[in-house]
Amino acid sequence: MKPIQVYLLLIMSLLALSCTEDFEDINDNPNAPQEVSPEFLLTNVIFEQINEHTYNQGLRLNNYLAQFNADVEFERIDRYELGSNSGYWDMIYGLLTDLESMKELPGYNEAYDGVAEIYKVYLFSQLTDMWGDVPYTEAIQFDELNFTPVYDTQEEIYTNSDDGLLARLEAAAFQLENTSESISGDIMFDNDLNQWIRFANSLQVRFRLRISNRLTDFTKLQELADGGQLMQSNADNAVVPYLSAAPNQFPLFNASEGIYQGLKMSETVENQLKEWDDPRLGVFFKPTPKSVLVGAPEFKGLQNGLSTQSISENGVDLNDLSILSDRFRAMPNGVDAQIMLYSEVQFALAEATERGFISGNANTYYQNAIEAHFDYYGATVPDDYFMREAVALNGSTEDNLEKILTQKWLSLFMIGHEAWFNVRRTGIPELTPGPDNFNNDRYPVRYLYPESEQAVNKENYETAVERIGGDNINSTNWWEN
Repeated sequence: MKPIQVYLLLIMSLLALSCTEDFEDINDNPNAPQEVSPEFLLTNVIFEQINEHTYNQGLRLNNYLAQFNADVEFERIDRYELGSNSGYWDMIYGLLTDLESMKELPGYNEAYDGVAEIYKVYLFSQLTDMWGDVPYTEAIQFDELNFTPVYDTQEEIYTNSDDGLLARLEAAAFQLENTSESISGDIMFDNDLNQWIRFANSLQVRFRLRISNRLTDFTKLQELADGGQLMQSNADNAVVPYLSAAPNQFPLFNASEGIYQGLKMSETVENQLKEWDDPRLGVFFKPTPKSVLVGAPEFKGLQNGLSTQSISENGVDLNDLSILSDRFRAMPNGVDAQIMLYSEVQFALAEATERGFISGNANTYYQNAIEAHFDYYGATVPDDYFMREAVALNGSTEDNLEKILTQKWLSLFMIGHEAWFNVRRTGIPELTPGPDNFNNDRYPVRYLYPESEQAVNKENYETAVERIGGDNINSTNWWEN
């Protein structure tokens, strides 16, 4: 649903309710609930977003951009035909409106308020990291009848000292630390406010690394690293388990066979995992059908960005390519819906330490991160893993950063567009556009603004487009420069 449509529907609903306030009690149906509780709205917001974030945004979009998967033409994003991704834009603004409307519901308290604020910040970060400058300060002011919100700059969205994302996260965490209220309906952290605090602080680490090219003061990052209120283990992961029963099963379990077969292993991830001699190769993928048939199981990937014609001309045997392992297809609850893992936080601290942003032991953070990721997927770290030349942090800062960031890249498999964001920020790993890409051999850095914005918010849209250097997939974000 478009943001402006959301505003209009909400206002009409409020007007309709106000018109019936004076009706006699006899007109009320005692068997029909008249109001929604905050807990039900919170449950819906979390599940709708985290499911979309994991399956469509992560597996079916980011996994091609980050070159975890390659396609045989059905998913043209593998050839950099990105489009606007308008469905996610509309979903996010609709969910932001839901979170804002929670304030009017009976039972709403400062605990719900703090949790809703953290989730709003996270949603806004998705918008700005995928599109750049976006409606922010005026985006959900439906009570002021503002149907043409201005586009805030990404710099202001992140860093404004009053209402930027970082300031809001810090305030929300403080609010939850000092409340005696509680919440219900939290399917991610089971109503544990301490985990929401750790999630908020861990998002701060993510964001401060995201904009680190633009920062000079890392005092706050050091405080977060030393404060003991970040994610402490996989028990703090921001995930929601898929279930064995419908309708909360992993969507690929019920998807068409064509979608599943299209998710070939990328040559990029194949080469990297084989260089590490990494058992996670079998966690994410399975041997090719052809190799299994002849009794010599082997993993093989497909080069990204190939057209069907090139695949045919190159004699690629589609039966001799690896696809996703059974945990993603044969099991309805084989994976979780994911927003953030503990391993990401440890990788971020390893990078920050190696770059000299904070003090600490980069190798400890690095090994913690890798061990946590293995453990999350039920894999065992080989005894000599951290002594392997391709893995060990025993080189220059540049070499160590490449190892840290490449391991982090793998750990972001299917977690929305996080791997794409990190590749855009660091250039690690270096991903080469496929030979049949539609973007003149350039790696794309954003989605197009939805066409609806040109129609209903034209003046502000045009101002933003001029400011970012054009509404195309190559206009870099503020934090990338």
